Amino acid sequence: MKFKTRLMVTFFIILILPPALTSVAFFVIGLFLIKSPYRGLPLRYETASRFTNEVFHDHIVAKNLFIYLFLLIILILFLIALLLTRWIHRGVFVPINRLNLAMQNITEGNFEYVLNSDNRGEIGELYHNYEDMRLRLKESIDEKMAVENQNRELVSNISHDLKTPITAIKGYVEGIMDGVADTPEKVDKYIRTVYNKANDMDRLINELTFYTGIDTNKIPYNFCKINIADYFKDCIEEVGLDLESKNIRLNYSNLVHPDTLIIADPEQLKRVVNNIVGNSIKYIDRSKNECEIDIRILDELDSVRIEIEDNGRGIPAKDLGRIFERFYRSDTSRNSARGGSGIGLSIVKKIIEDHGGYIWASSREDEGTCMHFVFRKFLNVPENTDIL
Repeated sequence: MKFKTRLMVTFFIILILPPALTSVAFFVIGLFLIKSPYRGLPLRYETASRFTNEVFHDHIVAKNLFIYLFLLIILILFLIALLLTRWIHRGVFVPINRLNLAMQNITEGNFEYVLNSDNRGEIGELYHNYEDMRLRLKESIDEKMAVENQNRELVSNISHDLKTPITAIKGYVEGIMDGVADTPEKVDKYIRTVYNKANDMDRLINELTFYTGIDTNKIPYNFCKINIADYFKDCIEEVGLDLESKNIRLNYSNLVHPDTLIIADPEQLKRVVNNIVGNSIKYIDRSKNECEIDIRILDELDSVRIEIEDNGRGIPAKDLGRIFERFYRSDTSRNSARGGSGIGLSIVKKIIEDHGGYIWASSREDEGTCMHFVFRKFLNVPENTDIL
């Protein structure tokens, strides 16, 4: 019952009950006097006989009856007050005390204390609001702890991955300083290695910076119209040189119209391609006679689909649905021994979704993995065209 209803019931009981009981008492006394055998006699007779024993006895009885009724009214009012007090205490103060206890548990960091109530009044609403607050706080704390764990893992991964190229750079520089590289060819080789390791460090730092931008929604985008054929032609030339140095064959096919346009950020789209290709290189199966990566541009009416496929180790089916989660590593396809921050594919997914596209993966173990992502085409609508 609502607290307002309880107050109204209590108010009307206090307002109506005493006058009602008093009226009943006077009615009973009046009824007793009306039935007196001496009522209605001439006044002179009553005056002359008022001190007689019979009349005196009636007055004594009426007086005692009034006292008994008065005491009975006091007793009834006391019992009613006691019942009302207990009713309000059980309906208001007990639930509030439980709510106070629950809030103390929240203050102490215990978010498991549950308040259940079937009450539909104000107390029920308070309990319901408490449960909403408790669940939201618990979810917020859990998310905060998960983010802290992820950040610690990210720092650990980045630190581990930075240590490797730094150690290599120091080793090769010391080799040059100590004269180990005693020929121009060796010096050139050492310098190239140092340059590649520095690029790896730069990539890791950029990845960390971009990850910070994801969490704060401050990713810098510069959208513009891009000719998909021209863009990927230049992109493939750059990627191809890197793959050639790693003895990985690149196959490229473009099946879209030469004038096909999309709206995208060139730098971020390049990041998508590099992250996916870099992931394929990392988990390529060197035991195969020929390692290769296929990049295909496909036409799908009002959209363009890009596929990047490798013939690497593949991803187990149980892990395939989670590879775009931050820091997720499967036992086979994303083993921590291979390094990496663990956020590359989550960054790819974020960029593509911010472009209005979507991405998914298909894979078979020991056969390879294919990443599919889709962008909508840019369609020119003539100004004089009527749109129905």
